[in-house]
Amino acid sequence: MDNVCDDRVYSQLFRTHSKTIFNFIYYKFGNEEKAYDAVQEAFVKLWENCAKVAPDKAKSYVYTVANNLYLNVIKAEKVRLKHAQENTNTSNETPEFLMQEKEFKAKLDAALNALPENQRTTFLLNRIDGKKYAEIAEMEGVSVKAIEKRMHLALKYLREHIDGI
Repeated sequence: MDNVCDDRVYSQLFRTHSKTIFNFIYYKFGNEEKAYDAVQEAFVKLWENCAKVAPDKAKSYVYTVANNLYLNVIKAEKVRLKHAQENTNTSNETPEFLMQEKEFKAKLDAALNALPENQRTTFLLNRIDGKKYAEIAEMEGVSVKAIEKRMHLALKYLREHIDGI
């Protein structure tokens, strides 16, 4: 029987799942570096516990560890992320266009941030990463019906709060 401690099995698990787990965590963090760190740490923990984790349970183990790392870090990150959203734009666009763009982005960010985490994650995984509902359901450990409901509620909320969507 295959064992996660086998370099070949471990490497295959990493190659198969690291990108999707990265995207899953990135959408929650909104920060590439933090998402990368969470994925790396999750796979380190998988390696440290390889004798205890069956190969068919490794994917959900890594998702759970990465998500728990996210939950631990996000508490400290909330304040910093609010202030990090300010940026300056130095392009040749007209001041009116830049102001409208900034206002729309602020509305979109505010609307996305106002969504419950599970709806925001589902929306971003589907619309940005192109994941199918079944894939998202597996990642989140819920039914496809639950993902459909989350997506419906997210889209309804965004339509109500942002003109032009």
